[in-house]
Amino acid sequence: MATVALDRTKPTVTLCRGCCCGTSKKHPDYDHDAQVSSLSALLVGVADLRITDCLGPCERSNVLVVTPSADGHRGGGRSTWLGYVFDETAGSAIAEWLCDGGPGVSEFPRSLRRHRFNRPRKRR
Repeated sequence: MATVALDRTKPTVTLCRGCCCGTSKKHPDYDHDAQVSSLSALLVGVADLRITDCLGPCERSNVLVVTPSADGHRGGGRSTWLGYVFDETAGSAIAEWLCDGGPGVSEFPRSLRRHRFNRPRKRR
């Protein structure tokens, strides 16, 4: 399987589609495929969208991580973890933030504060 390099000039959104976030097992009334399509459309030209199996904090599903661009990283931006991302409003707010540059470049949106959480520590 070939690995595709990410465009570090743009932020990256990594969307969890693991055991809880991407299935109807935990959220049977939610259209997970529609979320992927919607985010993909909102992020065209703004950020790379990656889909991953499981990010870990299942109690906060649907989880995604926004990783800064190279400029954002140089500006002090760090990966931002967001949970309970279910509605189109949150997706639009994420896209707008990323259009403005995202982590390290633009201020974190007030409307997403309730979604942000600290990265879980890895267990040893």
